[in-house]
Amino acid sequence: MKPHPDWKLLEGLLAHVREYQQLAKKHGIADIFQDNGGKLLQVTLVLGLTVLPGREGNDAVDEEGKEYELKSVNTDLTKSFSTHHHINPTIIEKYRKVDWIFAVYCGIELQAIYRVNAKELEIFYKKWETKWNEEDGKDINNPKSPLTFVMEKGELLYGKPPTPGTAEGPPKEKEQPEF
Repeated sequence: MKPHPDWKLLEGLLAHVREYQQLAKKHGIADIFQDNGGKLLQVTLVLGLTVLPGREGNDAVDEEGKEYELKSVNTDLTKSFSTHHHINPTIIEKYRKVDWIFAVYCGIELQAIYRVNAKELEIFYKKWETKWNEEDGKDINNPKSPLTFVMEKGELLYGKPPTPGTAEGPPKEKEQPEF
């Protein structure tokens, strides 16, 4: 086999990728290519947050000690935020204690960051608890939080609201898209 012609271009970019990775490590992110590490770095730096170590617990903390759960979405791929692969009462109680930060990307471009108060998210927590109880304690696999909910209930911290079509999908022909 022989390398693709773009291999040389990639080799030239790797020095910059390594710099990005070193910056991420400085901020407690082990790998920019795992678990949205690169996006996590961007969001925490924009908001002045510190990444919390480990995979359990919340994601970041501000300078006053307030912790946050961080989520991101790429509107090129989906219009809702993933949550957790094993939602259960323990996870729900952890979530109830913090506000959530939602980062909205179009591809790799950060469009907006919203904060949604924990009380606003209670509608989801109750729904998940009910489902968990109705299914005899079976953990819920990754329930979603819709982008439209985040835009409606959240406080815009950075950027501009996503452009029409990115919240609900591509615009229909000859129609003005709405959120």
